Amino acid sequence: FYDFLKPENRGKEVYICNGSACILAGTQDNLKKELERHIDAGKIGHITCLGRCHENGAFQYGNRNYSDLSKEEIRELFNNRFTQKDRYKVGWRGPQVLTRSTGKTEEYYRLWKQILSDSSPGEVLENIKVSGLRGRGGAGFPMGFKLESARNAPAAERYIVCNADEGDPGAYTDRYIMEERPHALLLGMMLAGFAMNASWGVLYIRAEYPESVAVIRDAILELERLGYTGDDIYGSGFSFRFKIAKARGAYICGEETALLSSIEGQRPEVRIRPPYPTQQGLFNRPTVVNNVETLACVPFIIENGGEAYKNIGTAKSSGTKLVSLDSFFNKAGVYEVEMGTPLKTVIEDLGGGFKTGVKALHIGGPLGGLVPVHKIDELMLDFESFAENGFLLGHASIICIPDNYPIIEYIKHLFAFTEAESCGKCFPCRLGSVRGREMLEKAMENGYKIDRQLFDDLLDTLEQGSLCALGGGLPLPVRNAMMYFEDELKSYFSR
Repeated sequence: FYDFLKPENRGKEVYICNGSACILAGTQDNLKKELERHIDAGKIGHITCLGRCHENGAFQYGNRNYSDLSKEEIRELFNNRFTQKDRYKVGWRGPQVLTRSTGKTEEYYRLWKQILSDSSPGEVLENIKVSGLRGRGGAGFPMGFKLESARNAPAAERYIVCNADEGDPGAYTDRYIMEERPHALLLGMMLAGFAMNASWGVLYIRAEYPESVAVIRDAILELERLGYTGDDIYGSGFSFRFKIAKARGAYICGEETALLSSIEGQRPEVRIRPPYPTQQGLFNRPTVVNNVETLACVPFIIENGGEAYKNIGTAKSSGTKLVSLDSFFNKAGVYEVEMGTPLKTVIEDLGGGFKTGVKALHIGGPLGGLVPVHKIDELMLDFESFAENGFLLGHASIICIPDNYPIIEYIKHLFAFTEAESCGKCFPCRLGSVRGREMLEKAMENGYKIDRQLFDDLLDTLEQGSLCALGGGLPLPVRNAMMYFEDELKSYFSR
């Protein structure tokens, strides 16, 4: 099931990224040729995605990630292995919630000691509810509601789970937090755990991010050494510990129920809901699953109060959002902006505009909206603006589709991605992704004319019949492409 455990990947020493950003940048064919100068082709595998979307040419070697290396650097790597520090910009516009420095560990965790001595779980929960914090992983569901639901469910033990399986090509905001602001994430999990009376915090981190795993592990060990975790912390009666679960390569594990099955050692298929994880989650105990960015917002909320966070952003989309920009931007990197910021501001003022001609932006991961460049002026960076215009904010990762890249090639890539990553539990996703990819391939290679009604029916079946957002979300960018790039695509359809 998992990429790293498949028989065809045994004995591989180098994994080349085949994520959307690297494909669109056109760097990977030349990278493979260069790598084959130093290692046998049979020892080269593929991986999706390494979160090096800011410069591409990405690959993994020796359990470390690299990108945009010159021929001389690649030769040096195989002669004398070295590590590479990321080279992307970090900036902000407005209040800093996630990009602010956490400073010295003991000073940062004064808040934790204060909460344990002076506050009740109910007070912490109320601040999170007042803040209006919504999940940053794509769904935008209120975090406070989930915490309250799990807290009220009768159980001997509860779990707070961090979804760090940031598999959306183009997204590397969670990786930024884990590697540059690890204590914001860990303190956020501890505070959320306190609010819902959870005794364990579990971090499910993708194997494609080995550096993130190492940084988080070291940060947890530091907390244990300083006495911030364990039994009866500082005599408060509250006990809390961390556990890292290292993933083995499966995009579907970004879906919360598949993720929980993976932690349990089961085949990570999507679960039918209800029951919801807040009632019956990890090991059938009440569980709250939130992504890295969501949890890292919690320390700011508890330190400054729920109202202070609520006053940032818009009425329905409070707070700030991290945005990751790919290599087509002059200033590729991670930027923190207030919710409701014009998309044009992000692209032109922060990102410095495009290096070359771009005709569309894929925003929010492979299941996010495909935004033609002429729509940029109409969008604000918040959940409502994107939804009202027929798109999805999702992870807020931005991938550029250059002018010379065929749209039909890109939507075929999306079908193939879904086909490869489907858990296989439901027929619409498992079979529909294959049929869509086949039709598009025939149209591109053999002059086959796709019946438009048949294609639309396929998209409807995927959207309405899939168990989760992998199959259910695929139709959104495909429909966006059909709407905004009709002239480019019409020759492939019969009507």
